[in-house]
Order: sequence, then structure tokens, then C-alpha cells
Amino acid sequence: MSSLSLTLYTHGTIITVNKEREIILDGSILVEGSQIAAIGKTGTLKYKGGALPQNIPTVSLENRIVVPGLINTHAHLAQSLLRGLAEDLDLHSWLCDAIWPLEACYEGEDGYIAAKLTIAEMLKTGTTCFLEAMLTHRAGIENVVRAVGEMGVRACLAKLVKPLETNALLNLTDARDKDAASMSLPSALLAHSTHHLTHNPLLRIWLAASTPRGSPLSTHAAIGHAHASLPIGVTMHCAEAPADLSIFRSEYDLTPLEFCEKADIIGPQTVLAHVVHPDLDVDIGILERTRTSVSHNPTSNAKLGNGIAPVPAMRDGGVNVCLGTDGAPCNNGYDMFREMHLAGVVHSAEGKKAGVVDAYEVLEMATVNGARALGMEGEVGKLEEGKQADFVVVRPGIGASPWGWGEVQGGGVDPVTTIVHACTGRDVEMVVVGGVVRIKDGELVAVDEGKLMEEAKECARGIRERSGVGSRTGERWGVKYV
Repeated sequence: MSSLSLTLYTHGTIITVNKEREIILDGSILVEGSQIAAIGKTGTLKYKGGALPQNIPTVSLENRIVVPGLINTHAHLAQSLLRGLAEDLDLHSWLCDAIWPLEACYEGEDGYIAAKLTIAEMLKTGTTCFLEAMLTHRAGIENVVRAVGEMGVRACLAKLVKPLETNALLNLTDARDKDAASMSLPSALLAHSTHHLTHNPLLRIWLAASTPRGSPLSTHAAIGHAHASLPIGVTMHCAEAPADLSIFRSEYDLTPLEFCEKADIIGPQTVLAHVVHPDLDVDIGILERTRTSVSHNPTSNAKLGNGIAPVPAMRDGGVNVCLGTDGAPCNNGYDMFREMHLAGVVHSAEGKKAGVVDAYEVLEMATVNGARALGMEGEVGKLEEGKQADFVVVRPGIGASPWGWGEVQGGGVDPVTTIVHACTGRDVEMVVVGGVVRIKDGELVAVDEGKLMEEAKECARGIRERSGVGSRTGERWGVKYV
């Protein structure tokens, strides 16, 4: 008998997302410690070449669908406290008039509570791994590291590196610039040496390059040099807004991806967020050749009026496209199920052709493609023997009924379609990260949700008061509160 604990999960419909795209009807997963020790049809599993040990704790997953843990490749942890405070604004007004002034007023444990709140929402909606896309100074790297450790989630935290000249071209005012010294490259590298894969093996530290809006290419090249030489993962918001392509051309005489390539912010350990407005003739080839990943954020791009990323062209060009939610102020949630559904329909609307991006492709974007983007393909993203035991158990509700493959293949509703287009995060019943159950019966294990929500309200109240930024949606809509 192994010294590691064993748990057997049985009788589930398991979408493996493996190379063969196998879906195991009436399947079982044997978890040993943090890993999947065996997976296959219920009643057929072997353990180290022999029969399963007796009296293994067993969990029935009958009438449930099991998928790999979802991977959110573009999320802002601190922004959950700002939900609903920046409605109906275009990107630059959204940043200058709301988000940046609010983020500049975090203090104390605001970043810790915000991170816990965001992680709680992500876990409850099936996300087991994420990339924090731009960890700001006021949120506090120690605050967020602490929250990740307590919540037991797999995380890549990208600390913001921002030259003061970043917004010079558009004359944008960034309230966060008062902390410029703490947004330096040395500060980010110190965070990497302090926290990367140290006390928490689930935690990795990345770099977040600020969006180039007039800053010298050399400042980004310094980030690229650190990224390539350490090596260390790097992410950047790229070609997000309609004006961005013309900015790259006029200011640098380069396309967005030519800029990234010259700055060395490119490669298999780079995730570029959004890429809504690339030069299709040039940039897709660079993305494919350098194996750079793109995080598609359809909800954020739609809500801020930025457009629809050319995902079908990227896919056809061999680019690894993954999926992200962005932050609560431009999405209002961190539910990857909602993001999968929109990603699966918006491109059909854009292309005026059904099925342009099918449900299985979308599920891969949210799992194995995300794992590849974060350099974790050998660990997570698929359900197969030897991988980390990161998986999500979904109990489809009445809104997904009727579903079920039936006894004969082809006799029921495809479970992938059910997951992508009929379920939401509210249908998540259990979440396992590294073999540890983090969500059980739809609730967080060992976390007081009510207390966390009250703490979040108090933090948000203080941030609004200090910043002077509040929700004015009611005024704009002519709503009267009585």
C-alpha cells in the first residue's frame, strides 16, 4: 500500500481533453496524493499494474460531468472589489477616470481580501489555475501570495513593470504613478526571487509589461531581456483598443507583434492578452513562429467596446489561443463557463456562419491551451495518468436538461456541448486542486463565505471614499433610489 492517500472517484462522465479527445462514459479517476494514479472505465482501473487496494475512500460521480480544472489566463485579482464601479465607459475613460484612481487607493489588507474574494469566485466556478495579468503595487504582492496559499489554488502572479513614459503619447493620467519606484523591473525581479516556487509550490511569479503607449521600446526590451535570460514568464495587454494598431504604426513604425518581437516580449512563455487589433498580414505569422500564446477575453472586449479578436484567423494560423475573463469591472465576474459560451458563439455572429469555433475547441482553450500558455502542459490541462489531480465536477441542473450520452454512443446530448453552452459556474459541485477538495457540494471548504463578503464590502467602501470614485450608473440611467 502506498504511503500517499488514495481516493477513488467513480461513475462520472469524464471529458479527458487528452490528445485523442476521449470522453469516458461511466468513468473513474484514482487520485494518489496530488496526482492522477489511474483513469478509465469504472471497474477496470489498475493500481501499479495490479488490483486496486481494498477500502479506498470512494466518491460517486453518477449523473455528473468531470472536466479538467479550468485555466483563466487573464484575470485581475484586485479588481473584484471594483465590480460595478466603471459601467458603460470606453477603455481609456474606464482606466483614467475609474480603475486607476481606485487601484491607487488600496491600503492595508484590501489586496488580500480582494484576492481571496476573486479566488473564491474562481474556485466556485471551476477555475483551478490562473494568470494574474497585472499585479499592482497597492494590492501588495505579499497580500496576494498569502491569499493564494490560504485558498490552495494554482497561480501565476505577474507583477506590473511600468515606465513613467508608458502613457505619454495619449496623455493619459495614471494615478498609480505615485508608486513608480515600486513598479520597476528590479522590484518585480525581487518578488520573483522571493516568492517563485518557494514555500508554495502552486505559486509562480511572472512579469507584466505595461501597455506601450509612447514609452521607449528600450524600456520594454529590458523586460524582454529579463524574461528571456532568467527565464521568467511575461504577459502584456496587446492591441486591445481600436486605436492601438495605429499607435504602434505611428509611434514605433511597427505592428504590435513586431514591437513585441523587437522587445523580446515573445515566445512560448509569453501570454499576450486581447490582441483584438493585430496586423493580420504580419502578426499572426509572428505569433505562430515564436509560439506565443494569446489570451482571448470576449466579454471584456465586448463590454468595453473594443471589438472581437480574430480568433478563427489565429487558430487557422497555428496560434495557441487560450481564454481569460479579465477583471470584475469589465466583465462583472470570473466565471469561465460564461466566457466559454460567449467564445463559442461570438465568432459565428462575426463570421455569419454557425460553428466557426466549436464547443470542443472552446473547452480546449479553457484547459489544455491555457496549460500550454503557462508552461504547465506536463502538469495540468488534461485528465490522464501522471497529471496533477486538478478537476471539476459539474452537476448539470434543469437548465442543462435533458443531457446524457445514453447507453449507445450518439444516443444523447454531447456532454461537451452541455458544459460549454448549457452550464454556468453555479452548476459546479466539486473542485479538486492537486488532489485536495477545495469545493464540496458547491461551497468553499474551510472558508467562511459570508464573512469574506462582508470584509469585501468594507474594503470597497474605504476604497471608494478615499478615491472619490463611485458608481454613477443610476444617474446616467435616470434611476431614482427611494
